Amino acid sequence: MAALGWLTPRRRSATARSVLAGEASAEAARKSAEVSPEPPFPVPGDEQAAAFFDLDNTVMQGAALFHFGRGLYKRKFFETRDLARFAWQQAWFRLAGVEDPEHMQDARDSALSIVQGHRVAELSSIGEEIYDEYMAERIWPGTRALAQAHLDAGQRVWLVTAAPVEIAQVIARRLGLTGALGTVAESVDGVYTGRLVGEPLHGPAKAEAVRALAAAEGLDLSRCAAYSDSHNDIPMLSLVGHPYAINPDSKLRRHAREMDWRLRDYRTGRKAAKVGIPAAAGVGAVAGGTAAAIALHRRRR
Repeated sequence: MAALGWLTPRRRSATARSVLAGEASAEAARKSAEVSPEPPFPVPGDEQAAAFFDLDNTVMQGAALFHFGRGLYKRKFFETRDLARFAWQQAWFRLAGVEDPEHMQDARDSALSIVQGHRVAELSSIGEEIYDEYMAERIWPGTRALAQAHLDAGQRVWLVTAAPVEIAQVIARRLGLTGALGTVAESVDGVYTGRLVGEPLHGPAKAEAVRALAAAEGLDLSRCAAYSDSHNDIPMLSLVGHPYAINPDSKLRRHAREMDWRLRDYRTGRKAAKVGIPAAAGVGAVAGGTAAAIALHRRRR
């Protein structure tokens, strides 16, 4: 009994210290939560919230237009001799890691030139095939999970991209998203004319499209989220209450840090992290998107 009497005070003392430590830890956690609460996001059942995702290098590795062009080349929409010039242009695009306005214009004009005279239904059907061949395996799993989280919360999710709306709609449908906003090519009686309706959905135009859609759908932008890799989408990201920089280029990364925006990077390799491009750049990706160079080549010969 003497031994037990000797041990009891120490046990009580240890227990008391444990209780005190636990209470102190709980109090610190409570105070921390009071200072900076972190509500669950996305908020389940919030019908006035939605999510807007850029496509190229945000949802999918590379540019949708380039992958689409790769599929068109396979289907002999243009000739092998036009590949060489595009290989150089695509290499420049990937190494620069930026959306240069002049190159974007060339890509847009080239795509319009190639689809002119083709039926909208034909290109939409081909888009389904090209998605399976070149795009499905290039969807970033991390970004896909973010989109799914919004869907699981009962929120609507849209792609917002400068890519042709027909391509964007195929990708949105395959991913189970609500829909897509994209650049609209003019068609008459179901046939492409080779002209645009308005301007490309790029930069500030994306922000205006999101603003208009939010008004039509009764959304509260302060409760919405937007995701992009490019500093060109800062206007769109700035519209919403929950902006995310995904695989950001250097300018967007810097801006996101200044604004205390959330960042996610699903790329691998130092080069990808440095210049903001996908780590894998195979020969197929270089060939892909010949549509973006063909008109440039012909125009300058």
